[in-house]
Amino acid sequence: MTKKILKGTITSAKNNKTVVVEVTRKFKHPFYSKVISRSKKYHAHDEMNNFKEGDYVEIIECKPISKKKTWEVVKKWYKFKQN
Repeated sequence: MTKKILKGTITSAKNNKTVVVEVTRKFKHPFYSKVISRSKKYHAHDEMNNFKEGDYVEIIECKPISKKKTWEVVKKWYKFKQN
């Protein structure tokens, strides 16, 4: 089975080897057809403490490292705003 990959923004990097990543998803409401956005926070493992708050990163599923950490930061992404 393939591992899930998510992209999100780091909201906290205060803990050692751990970052909190907020992932936002958008979906269409089944009845009202309005686009709704929902966000969820994931604790991810950052071995070398390379990433800081505000970075847009990609996280991947991994085996449980601790009670809350089952994700690992893979790489940094760059968001481009289109005008």
